[in-house]
Amino acid sequence: MAVAVTAGALLISAAMVGAAPHAWAILHSHEEVPVRLPGSFSGLATRSKILDVSGTQIGVFEFENSQPLAIEAVPEHVLAAVLAVEDQGFEQHRGVNLRALVRAALANFQYSASRQGASTITQQVVKNEFLAGLPRDGRYKILQARYAAMLEKTVPKRKIVERYLNTVFFGNNAYGIQAAAETYFGTQVTGLSLAQAAFLAGLVRAPSTYDPIRRPEQARRRFAQVLERLVETSLMTREVADATLAEFPIPEKASAVSRRSTSRTYISEMIRDYLLNKSTVLGATYAERYDALYRGGLTVTTTINAADQAKAEKAAREKLPANKTGIQSAVVSLDTATGAVRALVGGPGFAPGRSEVNLALRRRQTGSSIKIFVLTAALEAGVEGKDLIDGTLPCTFPNPGKPEEPFKITKGVSKPLTTLEEQTWLSINCAYARLAQIVGLNRLPNTVYKMASSAYLRPDIFKIWPYASFSTGANELSAFDMASGAQTIANGGMHHEPFFIEKIEDGSGRVLFQHALSGVQVISKEVADKQVAILKQSLIRGTARRTPLEGDRPAAGKTGTQDENTNAWFVGFTRQLTTAVWVGDPKGYTPMVGIPEFRADGVPRVQGATYPARIWKAYMDAAHKELPVQDWDAPAPPARNQMRLYLPGVDCIAELVSGRLPRTQTGAVSTVVPATTVPAVSTPPATSIPSVPGAVPVTPTTVYKGPVVSVVDPGTTIAPTDTNPLTRIVGVDPQRFLVYDCARGVPASVRTTVVP
Repeated sequence: MAVAVTAGALLISAAMVGAAPHAWAILHSHEEVPVRLPGSFSGLATRSKILDVSGTQIGVFEFENSQPLAIEAVPEHVLAAVLAVEDQGFEQHRGVNLRALVRAALANFQYSASRQGASTITQQVVKNEFLAGLPRDGRYKILQARYAAMLEKTVPKRKIVERYLNTVFFGNNAYGIQAAAETYFGTQVTGLSLAQAAFLAGLVRAPSTYDPIRRPEQARRRFAQVLERLVETSLMTREVADATLAEFPIPEKASAVSRRSTSRTYISEMIRDYLLNKSTVLGATYAERYDALYRGGLTVTTTINAADQAKAEKAAREKLPANKTGIQSAVVSLDTATGAVRALVGGPGFAPGRSEVNLALRRRQTGSSIKIFVLTAALEAGVEGKDLIDGTLPCTFPNPGKPEEPFKITKGVSKPLTTLEEQTWLSINCAYARLAQIVGLNRLPNTVYKMASSAYLRPDIFKIWPYASFSTGANELSAFDMASGAQTIANGGMHHEPFFIEKIEDGSGRVLFQHALSGVQVISKEVADKQVAILKQSLIRGTARRTPLEGDRPAAGKTGTQDENTNAWFVGFTRQLTTAVWVGDPKGYTPMVGIPEFRADGVPRVQGATYPARIWKAYMDAAHKELPVQDWDAPAPPARNQMRLYLPGVDCIAELVSGRLPRTQTGAVSTVVPATTVPAVSTPPATSIPSVPGAVPVTPTTVYKGPVVSVVDPGTTIAPTDTNPLTRIVGVDPQRFLVYDCARGVPASVRTTVVP
């Protein structure tokens, strides 16, 4: 009886399969459209890869994890395992396996539910390629069989199975055998064992039901069935199958190929944002750019050095103690000669929905690290490092736009009259607030823009204001901005806009984009050399003297600490790398004072010279291990004598008539060139000598051996409309002129002449 039923079922099924297409065509000939199957398949959606400078994969862009490969790249044992589980008769049938179809029909009839599938690999390819979206009715199966037979007449079997292996879904966003090998076993398809290949083949029937990550027990039961198939097809002996089932580790978490990162990072998000929103390299419209990036199989070669990136992350992680306050750090490191981004730490680690803000691009007040730009502007305007400037606390300066609210500095380090270079090493706020107004506040934003220009910092993107508090960090800049500006100084005045994409290629290797270096000499090499020489001393005798680089490698830099210790910075560089480090609370301007974890580490107050400098040193020492020691050219000697810098309106001047000025008024540095070679200096004319209240007339009979001076017009500051960086600032010979606080008048120890 059973034989008869089976034979009858085979006969009926065969007749139905053979006649159904013709019957359907007759019934619906009025609406039937001729089918033309392609001789080759259309392109597949392919993930785009992100590579570092050495070709190491550091990320991907993918809508779905699809990594197509040629059939020749699939090992024979992998292919054999898939065919044994999914379509044992693939090499013999012509698209439809009638025996399997009947066997499935009988099994499904017996159990009154779908227990076995009957689709061949060819039919599954047809389903995915030509029948997507059609209703699963009676016509669907008939069309699937018909198209499968037609496909086998036009496309070689190896191309059909290649397409199948590249498109079949294995669960967990893995499309294709290559993606599945990576997701479940952290390897490439060439590294799959026979058991691993069979395990993957077993997922195809029901990826969700047999998902090993969410349902490991169901996955193991399915694996036992798959091993039985390998035994039946002689791919594995019974003994090996039993041992494999007992010992095989079910992959219960997603993996990635070693040395081939697929995770989202701060860097990958920067690249994504740039290519989709700030560039038209990938297409004129957003939709075109998105499709190219997520489906086009691009290769994006970045400037990132994966080794340096790891060193930067390690330094940020190990040198800043974990803390409950939420204090974090950001690091940006550029190639000094080119502006290429070599490493970027945007926070503790990118976590979708939880930690996505890239702190390397987040702008915060800079503290004294902004002084590097003030110093540049001063040197461009003719200042020399040996020039004298007063940094005595407290100090008060005009506040442009708000004369009723003068800018006052009452806290910090006080440093009486000394050289500008020393005021720089020690980061004296009163000296630099004075210098900023001497140079001209309106010239400072332009200095920052030209030195730190990038895709993220331009006048039309972000406004920098000429605040009276400019030199103490009132403006907000990012670590990316600060590194960009410092690179200009370190590179002899040649600015390269920071970039992180070196090249983009399409799936066929055609170059779509190649970065071209286009540096601009924004400050002279002479100015840059002078500034480097001054900033070197910060690491020798200044605020960062505790963190010099190993072996006293030539380096320069500047610390920065914002009011109430809310932000802390170190911006430093060598001839090879320029690196900016920020430390603070990304959620607000939180004072970093008395934090328990930091106190235990010996840091009661976070300043630029503490954690930022320590992170900078740890990273830079590691990154320079294999690099040669390089130094900058020595700066050209000054072409004039030392000047006393003063701020007209705040500082008044008087010319020496007789005697000698006090040492506190002349500084400790003598002239540097013979008097016969001194060029004309911008000294205000003594044409109008105002009377001074309380001045004592000097007569020949008066017995007085101290200095006698006559008050002269101090002139004016540089006009707010004058943004020419080369306009010279005012200064006087410290041996011939007394500079004093206008509000306090001439010191009592000095006599003043009066007009007769």
